[in-house]
Amino acid sequence: MIIETRAYARAGLLGNPSDGYFGKTISIIVRNFGAVVTLYESPSLVIEEQEEDLNKFSSIYQLSEQVSLTGYYGGTRLLKAAIKRFCDYCEKNEIRLSSKNFTLRYQSSIPRQVGLAGSSAIITATIKALMQFYRVSIPQPFLPTLILEVEKEELGINAGLQDRVIQVFEGCVYMDFDKGYMAKHHHGIYVPLDPSALPKLYIAYKIQLGKESGKIFNTVRQRYDEGDEQVHSVLTEIAGLAEKGKEAIDGGSTKILPDLINRNFDLRCQIMNISESNMEMIRIARECGASAKFCGSGGAIIGTYSSDAVLRKLFNKLKEIDARVIKPYIV
Repeated sequence: MIIETRAYARAGLLGNPSDGYFGKTISIIVRNFGAVVTLYESPSLVIEEQEEDLNKFSSIYQLSEQVSLTGYYGGTRLLKAAIKRFCDYCEKNEIRLSSKNFTLRYQSSIPRQVGLAGSSAIITATIKALMQFYRVSIPQPFLPTLILEVEKEELGINAGLQDRVIQVFEGCVYMDFDKGYMAKHHHGIYVPLDPSALPKLYIAYKIQLGKESGKIFNTVRQRYDEGDEQVHSVLTEIAGLAEKGKEAIDGGSTKILPDLINRNFDLRCQIMNISESNMEMIRIARECGASAKFCGSGGAIIGTYSSDAVLRKLFNKLKEIDARVIKPYIV
């Protein structure tokens, strides 16, 4: 039996990066891009390497380019960490796994290092495949927490729950990471929203914007832990934007969403340094008449547009700076 599982890219619509600080967010799944994991039974446990995992290069320049894009470890580490954490979860919960082995391979079309959650998609698809293979059921609200543990505790990647929640639930989801609720229930409050109630959305990203995932939050985390009043105040206001967005979507009146999206990014700028290349995308999108903010930690933006004329402007103007514009498929 061949098992094939998928997890898709995601975009934070409102509230990020407050999800890592007991805040609130709204995210959408982006089915334009995805990670696919294939698993089948085999005599030994084998993880098949993909091109980015191999250590053979045509030149020193190819090696340098690949390291800049995918880091020093490729995607194999994600699979190993997911398998290990899944095994730990089963042992902790006294779930006995059958004594059979498997071969595992992955593929991903999610653009690298532009904040569309490519790494967590690979991990999510891997955990889903392992659940099917070993016939293990993990309650849906707890699954994002397990996936986050793979990244934070096994790999040392600084991240929040938002990406994993939307990749597990899909569609459009409002998330409340209230500290007291999470301490009691070990997961947040996850409320699916109607994607058909959303306004017209676009996503734009630059392929050339490479960065190591997770590092963008380091200074803010330190300041937050030290009780920095500005950081706490800004993150609280950002979380409040997600709550206002939920009320607007539920009420069928999304006219305020463009202002909320713009405000989300402007607040982010108060506590984080934004590269000129990222600022250029935001600036051009707004000059075209669209709203704009980061999908994640940078490299890709999301926003609303009012007409096809605005969308054409976005396509043309962002193409001039080597940025691609897409309309996200949510369902």
